[in-house]
Amino acid sequence: MLRIRSATIDDASLLRTLIRELADYEHELHEVLITEEDLVRDGFGAAPKFQAIIAELESQVVGYALFFEVYSTWRGSQLFLEDLFIRPQFRRRGFARQMLAFLAQVARNRNCHALRWEVLDWNQPAIDLYRSLGAEFLDGWRMMMLKDDPLERLAEKAK
Repeated sequence: MLRIRSATIDDASLLRTLIRELADYEHELHEVLITEEDLVRDGFGAAPKFQAIIAELESQVVGYALFFEVYSTWRGSQLFLEDLFIRPQFRRRGFARQMLAFLAQVARNRNCHALRWEVLDWNQPAIDLYRSLGAEFLDGWRMMMLKDDPLERLAEKAK
């Protein structure tokens, strides 16, 4: 039976490993900058910026999810699911669905009005799962990101 538990500070190394496995699956391993120390500070300090759950089957780690609260001026509190990753040998066994159900319950218990996430356009198995749950694509919205040198250049203009 799948066991889902909250990650603790002792899981920081495991979380970094799982994050790297997800990045490798997404062909973006070279983009991972996060360190174990970052995870300890940002997830388990005085003001945590994220929470994570770990899924385990017997003594084996199946996967993880990392999430945090965001606020919508239209709908109020929401949970944003940054990562949901199931290791390859555990896929297609319903574990992602169980983890999403767990997160939906967390959202409901916190009076969040939505659970939001992103999915890569080539990840058809994930897309199929999300659609089967009733998730909607926000086709009219485009994700934006300012990072690296452009972020630095813009920050310099604030001085």
